[in-house]
Amino acid sequence: MTNYHVLVVDDEAEIRDAIEIYLQNESMIVHKAGDGLEALAILEKEEIHLIILDIMMPKMDGITATFKIRQEKNIPIIMLSAKSEDTDKILGLNIGADDYVTKPFHPLELLARVKSQLRRYTNLGTYKVTEDEIQVRGLTLNKSTKTVMVDDNDIRLTATEYKILELLMENKGRVFSIEEIYERVWKEPYLNAENTVAVHVRRIREKIEINPKEPKYLKVVWGIGYKIEK
Repeated sequence: MTNYHVLVVDDEAEIRDAIEIYLQNESMIVHKAGDGLEALAILEKEEIHLIILDIMMPKMDGITATFKIRQEKNIPIIMLSAKSEDTDKILGLNIGADDYVTKPFHPLELLARVKSQLRRYTNLGTYKVTEDEIQVRGLTLNKSTKTVMVDDNDIRLTATEYKILELLMENKGRVFSIEEIYERVWKEPYLNAENTVAVHVRRIREKIEINPKEPKYLKVVWGIGYKIEK
C-alpha cells in the first residue's frame, strides 16, 4: 500500500492537527504548514501527492499559493473556504484548485474528497508517472497510446493535430515558429503554409480549451509562433 504524502496548509493549528489525525488513520503521511510560503518551501523538499489548502492565511493566501503551485505542479489541491469566501473559492477553482470544502466541515467528508482526488491522481490507487505521459496541469498526452485527455475527458485529435500538440508539449514553454512547426510535423520545406498551421492550431484549441478565445494551454506569441504554457 502506498503511503501518500498530504500537505495540510491552514493558519489554525487546531484545524491542521484535527485533519492530521484522520489522515494518519488512513496511513497517510502528513506535512503541515501555517501559510502559503511555508507550503511552497515544503513542496520544494518533499514529494507531495495532495494539498489541503485554506484560502485566508497570513503572509501568502491560498489563492496566491495555488497560482504559484500550478506553475510547476499538477498535484490535486482541495481548498478550505468559509461561506463568506465564495468569490475567492470560484477564483481558486478557476486558477487550478480541484475541489473545495466549506468550513465548518465534517472530517469524514474531507477524507472522502481526499481519497477521491488521490484515486484520480494516482490512476485508481497506483501511483505511477510513466515516461510516455506528458502532463501540463489538467492536460495529459500519452505518447504510447497516442491519446490526449483534459481533466479526465478523452479528446479526439487527428493525426496531424496530435503531432503538433506532442511537439509543443514535449517542449512546454518553448515558442515554435509557424515555419518550424510545419517542417517538423509535415516533414517538408515550409512554403506559404501559415494558414495550414493556423487552422490546425485553431482546431486543437477548440478541442482542449474551455474557452478557445482565452486559451489556458496553447498560447500564441504574436509575431513569433505558438507554445504550450507551463
